[in-house]
Amino acid sequence: MQKVAIVTGGTSGIGLACVGQLRNRGWRVFTLSRRPGDGDHIPCDVSDEAACVSAAGRAMQAAGRIDALINCAGYGISGAAEFTSQSEAASQIQVNLLGTANMCRAVIPHMRAQGRGRIVNVSSVAAVAPIPFQAWYSASKAAVNSYSMALHNEVRRFGISVCAVMPGDTATGFTDARHKLPMGDEIYGGAIARGVERMEKDERNGASPDAVARVVTRCAMKRRVRPLYAVGVLYRVLAALAKILPASTARWILGLMYGG
Repeated sequence: MQKVAIVTGGTSGIGLACVGQLRNRGWRVFTLSRRPGDGDHIPCDVSDEAACVSAAGRAMQAAGRIDALINCAGYGISGAAEFTSQSEAASQIQVNLLGTANMCRAVIPHMRAQGRGRIVNVSSVAAVAPIPFQAWYSASKAAVNSYSMALHNEVRRFGISVCAVMPGDTATGFTDARHKLPMGDEIYGGAIARGVERMEKDERNGASPDAVARVVTRCAMKRRVRPLYAVGVLYRVLAALAKILPASTARWILGLMYGG
């Protein structure tokens, strides 16, 4: 039978690349986003729990099954943590973490009823290598990793498996869509602007979304998955070093790279 996937954030960037690769492999893919889309597209804001439940129900009604959920929806903010308001931080967590959780809760009952399913949450290398002036983005993605690992051990008894994929710098519209918070840059001696500029230069020269999507879609189709996947040799090395280096050393390196 034709496999069925739901891809959030499926109308741009990594999500759009995942949609194309899955459809090329014969999957039926439902795209979810706030933007207009074509084909099997369902408008949905992942921060709206009721909308997520409705979207999963519509996909299930149309296709009769949900084999995979790929959570790509998300955005970034940058700025000094000191000057990031609680409302800005809450919005970052609401979309990146709770939006992911909303979709997982929406599809798990359907996957449990069919006795199988795969959930792939797109995280970031920033989850294991927290970036200065992206404290809340890094925190939201670290939480996605923790959530994914805990969720897997809860739902594996139902034939459902969960993993997180951690891209590094990727050339997508994510960079231009970042919500920059420049407040306090004069106090920090221009370090905020310098750090974000360096980071965005690396992103624009980063991997293609198709390269990341290949890892994500393989995770959707593999028989078994590991808990976490870093994308690309450089970022696999970085993720490994983050585990074995003293935290003070890792922090010092990240400060040199992006601390401004």
